[in-house]
Amino acid sequence: TTAQSFTAGVILEQVKRSPLAGQAGRLQPLDVRFRVLYNPDLKSIVFMVPGLVGLILQQQTLVLTAFAIVREREVGTIEQLLVTPIRPWELMLGKMIPNILISFVNMGTILVLGLTWFHVPFNGNIWLFLALSFLFVFSSLGLGIFVSTLATSQKQAQQLANFIILPAIMLSGYIFPREAMPVVVQWMGNFIPLTYFLRISRGIMTKGVGFASVQDSVVTLVIFGLAVFAISARTFRTRLD
Repeated sequence: TTAQSFTAGVILEQVKRSPLAGQAGRLQPLDVRFRVLYNPDLKSIVFMVPGLVGLILQQQTLVLTAFAIVREREVGTIEQLLVTPIRPWELMLGKMIPNILISFVNMGTILVLGLTWFHVPFNGNIWLFLALSFLFVFSSLGLGIFVSTLATSQKQAQQLANFIILPAIMLSGYIFPREAMPVVVQWMGNFIPLTYFLRISRGIMTKGVGFASVQDSVVTLVIFGLAVFAISARTFRTRLD
């Protein structure tokens, strides 16, 4: 309807500007066609692989970090670690670094398979993508620590992690476009870090955008990461005391 109205307006403008009235009959209507710029073949794999990268990063950093800390508390060895000369932040860093490395290895595997096997295009800057991926991992680590402060066993940690992961899959835009969701559901999805990383990963990989195009999502991730990490670290310290 909008295209038809625009076409009628263009033809009317051409008739007004035509020096000869007889030329009005030769004016042709506009031929409106839709064109998909970044995925012209409409392959779902091009849309899913960038989202799968974010989903893997969130799930593994969140679950592995929560499990590593809860396991120490469950078997009673965390107290033994704390009486050693290492500081609490050193303990946390030692638990985080292996999980970060594992997550990035798995992310790299998905990227390589997507680019070589499924021929998913990567149009952006790989170093920018890796840097912003690390920023997203920082937010997920904060969620992992938060889960570990609430859970007293590994089963509880698994349930709490699922309570975060499942809504993230449904509300972040990983499967369903957020534009088609009700306003209330979109508002709920704004509190999920995966929502912002999907915009970053799909923007860099599929569209080839730079930092300026995703800076709003980056700023939101930074604020969210710092807030949840500070709250989680403080709560964790309180539980240790």
